[in-house]
Amino acid sequence: MPIHHWPANERPREKLLAQGAAALSDGELLAVLFGSGFQGASAVDLGRQLLGEFGGLRALLQSPAAEWRAPRRGARRFALLQAALELARRHYAEALRTGPALEAPQATRSFLVAQLRDRPHEVFCCLHLDNRHRLIAFDELFRGTIDGASVHPREVVKQALARNAAAVIFAHNHPSGIAEPSQADELITSRLREALQLVDIRVLDHLVVGDNRCVSFAERGLL
Repeated sequence: MPIHHWPANERPREKLLAQGAAALSDGELLAVLFGSGFQGASAVDLGRQLLGEFGGLRALLQSPAAEWRAPRRGARRFALLQAALELARRHYAEALRTGPALEAPQATRSFLVAQLRDRPHEVFCCLHLDNRHRLIAFDELFRGTIDGASVHPREVVKQALARNAAAVIFAHNHPSGIAEPSQADELITSRLREALQLVDIRVLDHLVVGDNRCVSFAERGLL
């Protein structure tokens, strides 16, 4: 039965407007984004079908464009999902710019999880901060394989000076999903801290991103 024949309180869009987005299932949220299904199946049916085919919401959102060339998927739906993801990332980035990063640790972590959690390879990044610890810029500095990234202190110092940063917060992801810092992570953090001290730039923290979790070097006493 087409969605417009459903009772008003069961239609995804009307339900969202009446109860808020949190009241909708994953399939219903996808239906709101897609707007339509296909012959014989509603947008909600399509959303549920795709969740089953991909094995869940996260896998669906991570899927490459090539997997959306199949029938009943399409480039338009892929573009809608990617736009929604990018809006979420930009929302978290904007939250960081409203005040000092260290005064909004959850906003910082949410932003980094959104940016880094689903990367298939390791990425080393830096939050460049001014003297009031407000965000100047977020830069991806190095990319590596699933086993690690080669981080060069000279390039980190060069970029921090170019951004006129007074302080920095480092972050990188572990594609394995395990957020525990390694000995190599501790070693490179120490080297970077020493290099930046020479130009009076403080290292405030280094966050390791795993599955929906960030581990802070500062909280662990590793800085």
